[in-house]
Amino acid sequence: MPEKESAQATRDARPALHRTAPLVAIGLVCGIAWAAGFRSYMVELAGPASTFEWWGTFGAILLPGAAVGGLLGWAETLRRAGGRRGWRWLALAPLAFAIAPLLMPGAVAALLTQGLGGGAVAVALMAIGGGYALSRRGPLWARLACGLVSAAFAVALALSGPGIAGPTLAITEPRGAWVAVLGASFIVVLALASSIPHRPVEKREPTPPLAEPV
Repeated sequence: MPEKESAQATRDARPALHRTAPLVAIGLVCGIAWAAGFRSYMVELAGPASTFEWWGTFGAILLPGAAVGGLLGWAETLRRAGGRRGWRWLALAPLAFAIAPLLMPGAVAALLTQGLGGGAVAVALMAIGGGYALSRRGPLWARLACGLVSAAFAVALALSGPGIAGPTLAITEPRGAWVAVLGASFIVVLALASSIPHRPVEKREPTPPLAEPV
């Protein structure tokens, strides 16, 4: 009966909503914390030349962090609920880190002519490739290739301090070693989170039918 099916759908939808909101909220908070922490890594690289602007900090870094975290939290909700058609496309969520900075005036031209903003693109690609490599899903050769490329980018990022900020961030110096560990750990954490859309789905328990009226 239509009434029975409607009641059943309503009852199934309520628990799903209760499961979705907490995980998305956790993802938002974690994404903002990740982006704020990664901003401190950028400050170390830039040194005294580092400046803070409303759009540059909140619009191009913290907002994408919240978006990526929220989308990955939603992906975890869908994974626990048995998946949904097309839900694995959420693996591309880290692209928000690459897209947001390009919305700034003149950003595209600066990227093409000077390479400015290329770091954000590299972070997004490292997250996507690293997430796939850690997922244990797909051909082994593809995961190895993605893992090696992402790891190479992560090492280059971690060791870029001396080339950008000078000898004070050399890996042989305490501060330089700390900055290298800071950058590498952020990339690993982001890759682990980005593996969520690739993970196996959990089997859904069948919902018992509504009792027939006496």
